[in-house]
Amino acid sequence: MDRERFVETYSQGMVNVRKIIVDRETGVNYLLLSSSMTDGCGVTVLVDADGKPIVTPVDAEQP
Repeated sequence: MDRERFVETYSQGMVNVRKIIVDRETGVNYLLLSSSMTDGCGVTVLVDADGKPIVTPVDAEQP
């Protein structure tokens, strides 16, 4: 069975939730914000101080 493309690497909060999600194919990190109070959700690329996407090295063993 293929593994999931996206993996959650960080999570904080219960009502207002903040998560960092990593794309296992590209290594790009995403910030996900959601609120159970407003049923709202948003996703954006996580960037460094220079505005460049934060990339986590992709596993060498990945097919």
